[in-house]
Amino acid sequence: MFKEAVKNWLIAIRAPFFTATVVPVLFGSLLAWYAKGGFSWRIFFLALIGIIFLHTGTNLANDYFDHRSGNDEANPNPTPFSGGSRVIQDGKLSPKKVLAASLIFFGLGSAIGLYLNDILSGNVILILGGIGVTSGLFYSGAPLKWGYRSVGEFVVGLNFGPLVIIGSYYTQAQILEASVVWASIPIALLIAAVLYINEFQDYQADKSVNKRTLVVVLGKPRAIKLYYVLILLTYLVILAEVIIGLLPYYTLLTFLTAPIAISALKIAKENYMKIVELIPANAKTIQLHLIIGLMLSLSLILGKLF
Repeated sequence: MFKEAVKNWLIAIRAPFFTATVVPVLFGSLLAWYAKGGFSWRIFFLALIGIIFLHTGTNLANDYFDHRSGNDEANPNPTPFSGGSRVIQDGKLSPKKVLAASLIFFGLGSAIGLYLNDILSGNVILILGGIGVTSGLFYSGAPLKWGYRSVGEFVVGLNFGPLVIIGSYYTQAQILEASVVWASIPIALLIAAVLYINEFQDYQADKSVNKRTLVVVLGKPRAIKLYYVLILLTYLVILAEVIIGLLPYYTLLTFLTAPIAISALKIAKENYMKIVELIPANAKTIQLHLIIGLMLSLSLILGKLF
């Protein structure tokens, strides 16, 4: 019974997707060390745990509100990357429990954020955290419902890109700099691409409940072209940032991931109208986000040491 309950909650919180949190926190923290020197492991882990709690609250809130809208119920072909966690649809957890757990995790993450805001100068963490909580809680929930208003991809890219990276940078360096925003763009583009390619399998369900994702608005044949743009633009931005000296030359190691990107693009091009056949493209896009994010962080370490 206990093992089954733990398993259900692990499915509900979608722990494997916490890479979307680990990558920007790590990169933002190391970027501060690279640019300013000094690194606090205690602050790093507090920031990481706090953001993971908020990410958990967001995942649970999305399951609850997508259940309320009928979005997940309308999806006859869920995949490991789309259609929600299915814990509510499969009767493993009640909607009330999912919502309650979501609010608890938002509370825990907010508590850590308030502590960091208290020990650091200014109210930067308070402001960034407030934006993050609002975005996460109301991504699928009323009255904002960002995911239903054709801006969900932008909101996710903003939150798991610049917002987390700026916040992580600030916790270490206690300064705001425009260069951090520019440096965060590749990770923002990649996490937006992860969400975006997952929306193709959700197309029919999203359309049926008037969830106006960009894939629904554009239609699959036009929408797939934007996926190509997101992936290509990631590499172009990284190259530009190296050329202008924003990131060290070691950052060019990220181009070793090109075969994964090419494979993802090829699979997406051939299977964007299909469900199961598109799954490898979903997986490869997540791999790109994780590997490029880690290689960006590694490049900062190499650039600092050598």
